[in-house]
Amino acid sequence: MSSYQFHLLLYGMVLLAVIVFFALYFVNAGYGMFQQKKWGSTISNKLGWMLMECPVFLIMLSYWMCSDRKYMIPYVIFFLLFQLHYFNRAFIFPFLLKGKSRMPIVIMLSAVLFNLLNGVMQGEWIFRQSSLEMYGESWVTIPRFIIGVIIFFIGMGINLHSDKVIRNLRKPGDTKHYLPNKGLYKYVTSANYFGELVEWTGFAILTWSMSGLVFVIWSLANLVPRSNAIYNKYKEKFWDELENRKRIFPFIY
Repeated sequence: MSSYQFHLLLYGMVLLAVIVFFALYFVNAGYGMFQQKKWGSTISNKLGWMLMECPVFLIMLSYWMCSDRKYMIPYVIFFLLFQLHYFNRAFIFPFLLKGKSRMPIVIMLSAVLFNLLNGVMQGEWIFRQSSLEMYGESWVTIPRFIIGVIIFFIGMGINLHSDKVIRNLRKPGDTKHYLPNKGLYKYVTSANYFGELVEWTGFAILTWSMSGLVFVIWSLANLVPRSNAIYNKYKEKFWDELENRKRIFPFIY
């Protein structure tokens, strides 16, 4: 991919993110608590999560394997941090899910498309478009890398803990919805999404890249409207319990 084509991809992804952001304030993506028959055929929630998250893991793996930079310390760290998240998402998280929920195939395919594009965007920058001079071995000692790594792991910790809280809300066989109250759920109704945003903000900082920034923009475009829909859903059932809780950003929104 040429530099021109790569930047076209970045600009196209930003434009698409803006469209998705506004669209999701009017249409609730039909998975989880918003699943409806109008979204068409469905598959197992566990299988759906695995199929939609593994492409980006495999794409990044292929970029790493084919790169002559694969053993250079900064690139190894970028690769491992990115893969750590998606290994969990594709091969651990789905099998921890409880219940027999279904996922619309169209939702899964749209996520596959995004993950394919994002995998190319991140892998292309890290292993092909970036300069060797930029990511020299001294990169891992500069403040923005260290700060980014710390933010990344804080976000991952929030995300993993919040997912655990959600999983443990129900007893086996229970299909009701409950309001989570542990961890950051005391302050927002979508603490798991907040954790993921923090995580990818850290990644954007530690790589100091436009591709990382575009990923954060996409995460915002997808998760902020989704958090609003979840908040409104909770408001219908748990208005008295929400108190001063926000949607996704503590004390702000």
